[in-house]
Amino acid sequence: MSDFEQQLMAWQTKVDKLLSKRPERKDQFATISGLPVDRLYLPQEPGEEYAGKLGLPGEYPYTRGVQPNMYRGRLWTMRQYAGFATAAESNQRYRYLLDQGTTGLSVAFDLPTQIGYDADHKLAQGEVGKVGVSISSLKDMEALFDQIPLDKVSTSMTINAPAAILLAMYIAVGAQQGVSPEQLRGTIQNDILKEYSSRGTYIFPPKPSMRVITNIFAYCAESVPQWNTISISGYHIREAGSTAVQEVAFTLANGMAYVKAAMDAGLDVDQFAPRLSFFFNAHSDFLEEVAKYRAARRLWARIMKERFGASNPKSLMVRFHTQTAGCSLTAQQPKNNIVRVAFQAMSAVLGGTQSLHTNSMDEALALPTQEAVTIALRTQQIIGYESGVTDTVDPLAGAYYIEHLTDEIEKRAEEYISKIDEMGGAVEAVEQGYVQREIQDAAYEYQKAIETGARVVVGVNKFATAKESPGDILRVDPKVRIEQMEALAALKAERDNAAVEKNLAALKQAAAGEDNLMPHFLSCVQSYATLGEICDTLRGVFGEYQAPTTI
Repeated sequence: MSDFEQQLMAWQTKVDKLLSKRPERKDQFATISGLPVDRLYLPQEPGEEYAGKLGLPGEYPYTRGVQPNMYRGRLWTMRQYAGFATAAESNQRYRYLLDQGTTGLSVAFDLPTQIGYDADHKLAQGEVGKVGVSISSLKDMEALFDQIPLDKVSTSMTINAPAAILLAMYIAVGAQQGVSPEQLRGTIQNDILKEYSSRGTYIFPPKPSMRVITNIFAYCAESVPQWNTISISGYHIREAGSTAVQEVAFTLANGMAYVKAAMDAGLDVDQFAPRLSFFFNAHSDFLEEVAKYRAARRLWARIMKERFGASNPKSLMVRFHTQTAGCSLTAQQPKNNIVRVAFQAMSAVLGGTQSLHTNSMDEALALPTQEAVTIALRTQQIIGYESGVTDTVDPLAGAYYIEHLTDEIEKRAEEYISKIDEMGGAVEAVEQGYVQREIQDAAYEYQKAIETGARVVVGVNKFATAKESPGDILRVDPKVRIEQMEALAALKAERDNAAVEKNLAALKQAAAGEDNLMPHFLSCVQSYATLGEICDTLRGVFGEYQAPTTI
């Protein structure tokens, strides 16, 4: 027996051991022609360039995936990002999606909620319920999850600056349903660093924001153990115009900053790191996107092991949610977006995502209609149940181009991370405007390529047609704000305002000190203090962040 054959046999034995206790789906794993599909394919020739280099799925450095059986065990969580108008209307959409086969919820909040203003604030005018659901108090959160059992669903909430407050509301709703914090499953985005560089829904300066984030890490490690305490987001970095390499580099650099902040606060890395999660964009360069996810997994595993000394295998894993690229959607010929989204979703699946949202064809025009969101969900279901790509683990591994792209993305992302290290880390790089300038330059180059025709966008700069009618689009009634203001006034009249004032005063004192703020947020929301009242209390202690002007 040759050395290679011995190595192959050892690999196969290891694979069998890894998978021996892993249940598989009850599908028939075979092609349409009846050809059997093995769980995992390994190199078959001793001369293959990547033989032995890639490792096995479910093992360090996780290039081939974080689970040994990946989708042979179960498919990714199929989420559809949704939220608009009032909590009651959004609740109807969630229940519809669950009936249609969605396996996890994903909450979109309106802009006032994202920046800590109640619906009756003067700056909220014209924005209430427009790009997400309006949540001003626990009363709204109760309506949002009415008849949705929180012990049965996993919920992702795209919220950052006030993430701790929305998490406290979710915990409180769970308690009302008789669901303990230990039973709650889901994710808060809670990634403030990318807000300063890419998105803009920040409230407080970086240092107090980082404190709140580490408070969440510590609280959930003790009390909400199944909750993903942060979704370190490359998605919005990419939406702002970055390249795939920059998306990996800046996302992981931000992740390193959170890990360092938590360890500086006295947390053991293996106490909180297993609950870190990531959020990536699925853009249009199909094979580059597949390689991007593989490179991110491998690079993060090395960083956590070598730089931070993590020993728990779960601390080394990039578990990630993916959303197809909103910035790639076109208002022109919007049905083309169905095809774009399908390819982007397939790249995420072939790259090993744990959770996926597919954008709807009409999102370049408005929030998605029910028909459009159903097509987007069916796209995931067709990939999962009809395409065959889920029958074997990491089907593209060993392809020369894929492995070359993976190596190149990893190498170039490392170069960016080294530059950020020289500046003192991600917080300092953001404060100096470095990350913002790099993204702006990349966005300019991409847009210039489209405008010169060097990069084709079908239906925009090539194969364009006469302007099409957009058809039915979802419109949010402006009276939503009036209804929300009336509901807030009624709430403030009927609640125990003395209890609210007492809890807000305790929060203010804790914010000025060093206490963990999560128990105070929970007390405040349970007494029906509003989101705006809580954020204003923190503004009085922390101040507000003012972005530097850079050219």
